[in-house]
Amino acid sequence: MFEAITSSLEGVFSKLRGKGRLTEANIKDGLHEVRLALLEADVNYKVVKDFIQHVTERAVGEEVIKSVAPGQQIIKIVHDELVRLMGESDTTIPFRENEQTLIMLVGLQGSGKTTTAGKLAKTIASKGKKPLLVAADVQRPAAIEQLKVLGQQLDMPVYFEHNSQPVKICKNSLQHAKERMNDVIIFDTAGRLHIDDELMSELQEIKEKLKPHQIYFVCDSMTGQDAVNSAKEFDTQLGFDGVILTKLDGDTRGGAALSIRAVTGKPIKFVGIGEKLDRLEEFHPDRMASRILGMGDVVSLVERAQQAIDMEEAQKLSRKIQDDTLSLDDFLMQLQQIRKMGPLKEVLGMIPGMGNKVDGLNIDEKQLQKVEAIIKSMTRSERSNPDIVNGSRRQRVATGSGTTIQDVNQLLKQFKSMKKLMKHFKGNEKNLKKMGLLSNKLPFGKGMIR
Repeated sequence: MFEAITSSLEGVFSKLRGKGRLTEANIKDGLHEVRLALLEADVNYKVVKDFIQHVTERAVGEEVIKSVAPGQQIIKIVHDELVRLMGESDTTIPFRENEQTLIMLVGLQGSGKTTTAGKLAKTIASKGKKPLLVAADVQRPAAIEQLKVLGQQLDMPVYFEHNSQPVKICKNSLQHAKERMNDVIIFDTAGRLHIDDELMSELQEIKEKLKPHQIYFVCDSMTGQDAVNSAKEFDTQLGFDGVILTKLDGDTRGGAALSIRAVTGKPIKFVGIGEKLDRLEEFHPDRMASRILGMGDVVSLVERAQQAIDMEEAQKLSRKIQDDTLSLDDFLMQLQQIRKMGPLKEVLGMIPGMGNKVDGLNIDEKQLQKVEAIIKSMTRSERSNPDIVNGSRRQRVATGSGTTIQDVNQLLKQFKSMKKLMKHFKGNEKNLKKMGLLSNKLPFGKGMIR
């Protein structure tokens, strides 16, 4: 995400690092390029003007000019100002105690409200709540059916009525939720291709009659300034408590994410970064600023790893590495857990120093699917002992997985090399300890490599 602005900013900072000494003149030249990069990223003009002014006031001074690493100081200032621009982190959902919490989702048609309703319900359920999804969009064809399908996928209840009015549906859902002990109700409301009086009247009536505790504006981040303008109009006419940005994984510019808080004054609560229902993340401005500047996002990476990787299985894997009994079943399990963390390109982008370099990597997710198909086409004995996979067996596995014998050979060769590498690590345990690589504080230390 934000590849265009990341690339532009990296170019600017590279030039500044090359200066023997920063002066007021070359700082301003650099910030002129930053300004152009932000405008090209579709950031609101007034927001850019305010941003550059703040950075200039902080950057042009004796403290920076005399710094040992003035280029790094500029990066730090830009990082801090990006965080300020996107506002303080506010990912909390203020649930009501001993009563139902009502959450209303609003936005234009095509912004991803219905899918976001499902993602939000899943997130809320993970916090120990029992959400109910309410199909209050009677305008868009198949909107009710879409929400029902999402409910089935999530094993979550959906309240709907055919040939009814949105306000009546929302009101009736309260009693339905009460009878079934649902403590959070999420209203998926109608949208339009553009803001009109009919849409706003409907939403205002729901707000007036239901008095939702939270209203979230859902918008497509890829629409840039259109999303910001829509947010401003919705906030003026209806008012909302927070923003959920969708399709952020496909947003190469970042204009909406960098502008919407400054324009509306409302926090970005969550971001959608994929189609799967578990791909809704809390929005943290400091982490996003680090990603934009190509500095990675270690905290989010660790959080994803904690959610995706089973620690008990990891300990079993550690013992198998120690005993040199690692099988292709174990390899497949680890591959599946890594894939749960999200697209590899996205995961690698969170590693500090990778930044825009990830764009140059040829990462083919289909290759991982191919590996999975090959392993699953093997018998249990072949997965436990790959050495028995001879020529005829390789032909059978290739045919069964829809791959070639060369693909099977490559996988077996890579697996053998990986086992040798792990054996080498185990054999050099003393040296690794001396280097401090087997401390209890490191995730790849004691308990992972013994």
